[in-house]
Amino acid sequence: MKGLKKMNELLELLQKDARISIEQLAVMTGRTADEIESELQKLRDENIIAGYTALINWDKTDRDYVSALIELKITPSDGKGFDVVAEKIAKYPQVRSLYLMSGAYDLAVFVEGKSLKEVALFVSEKLAQMEAVLSTATHFMLKTYKSAGITFDTKQKDNREVITL
Repeated sequence: MKGLKKMNELLELLQKDARISIEQLAVMTGRTADEIESELQKLRDENIIAGYTALINWDKTDRDYVSALIELKITPSDGKGFDVVAEKIAKYPQVRSLYLMSGAYDLAVFVEGKSLKEVALFVSEKLAQMEAVLSTATHFMLKTYKSAGITFDTKQKDNREVITL
């Protein structure tokens, strides 16, 4: 149990800031740098740490793209449940995230495309055409306020100078 607590502590620190150095992690957890290095390698080998990524506020760049949440109702595969369908969907490069859900729909598919039309065509020509898919509902994301626990600064700075007489 103590080992799991240490592992969770390490994972939580990395989730907050994946750039933190091994030396800093060692100091923060009361362990040696060698212990941290070994633990990180084990976590990568076991695919507990599946990758590292930067969280980008794309709204502050000139990159044109569209994000959407696609709700899918599907018929599970005989004997394999939802996994077979999810594995097929996950292979598409447009799919950024994919989750099995409880409630009104079965899969939540987060996709990106260069335009509304591109995303709509992906849904109609790829997802909706799959034999297991019963229905789709597409929700386009208009603005990001918070992602991965990080709140994006959404207020525009007023650069006008105050003039008093």
